[in-house]
Amino acid sequence: MTTKLFGTKGWTPERIGSLNGKTYVITGANSGAGFEASRILLSKGAKVVMMNRNPVKSAAAIEQLKQDLGDHIDVRFVQMDLAELSSVRQAADELLGSTPVIDALICNGAIAQVAKQEITLDGFESQLGVNHFGHFLLCGLLFDRIEASQGRIIVVGSNAYKMGLKRIKFEDLNFNSKYTAWDSYAQSKLAQMMFAYELQRRIDVAGKQVEVQVCHPGASRTNLLMDTASTFNKMLWSVLSRVIAQSAEKGAWPEVMCATEDNLQPATLYGPTKRADTVGPVGACKLDDVALDTEMAAKLWSLSEQKTALNWAL
Repeated sequence: MTTKLFGTKGWTPERIGSLNGKTYVITGANSGAGFEASRILLSKGAKVVMMNRNPVKSAAAIEQLKQDLGDHIDVRFVQMDLAELSSVRQAADELLGSTPVIDALICNGAIAQVAKQEITLDGFESQLGVNHFGHFLLCGLLFDRIEASQGRIIVVGSNAYKMGLKRIKFEDLNFNSKYTAWDSYAQSKLAQMMFAYELQRRIDVAGKQVEVQVCHPGASRTNLLMDTASTFNKMLWSVLSRVIAQSAEKGAWPEVMCATEDNLQPATLYGPTKRADTVGPVGACKLDDVALDTEMAAKLWSLSEQKTALNWAL
């Protein structure tokens, strides 16, 4: 791991210049790291489009941002539920109809540690459905608009990718045989990251002009577990987060960096670099080889096209 590109203090938002004229689309942006990423980008003059599930929470988030930064900021909301492919398609249509330029799509939205197996309307284990399949479809539907601006796709992963089974369980994607909150979450984050690296490989072969970056927030004080985890895990995290975690704002720095910083490297994982990559200066982290497994990634890509009914020719 290294922060040498940014010095001993790592990357900070102070490196960002004016973002006037830039438009950033962020999923899951009404709280946590997504909300803080929106705040940073808006403070630099960017336009932000939030893609969130809950209209009430989105309105409250926008009101808070305007109170903090001023009524002049350009922030709006498109309703989207990543757990429903039909909602993703409808939201993508709305976004494309109202947003002529997308400089970066930040795939931030996620659910984690779902206590008991839940299946989406489309038949997916909920974490795989929301974290991977929903974002795979959204990226595919918005890709041409992003390429038109030679933009970026940012996938927010997790260190959980190298835990759990450390593979995609193709023979039982939904963990019907033995569901655990941890293994299913780890699979969903591994799938996201494998998809991102495979997407960059395909972009390079096709000669397209889109940059894909992968990051993780480390251990950050967000409400990610509050709606889905078991009571025990919620209580455990509420205690541990006060000791081992950093703020949601610092958890947002890696995704903002990946959306704005020039000269980042491909096939890299960016995030906090101290205490087993949970907190500390933001830079390049050690990447486990499993995330770069090309055979597994190609199989996942084909499966994702099939499951989302998306013919993504790259």
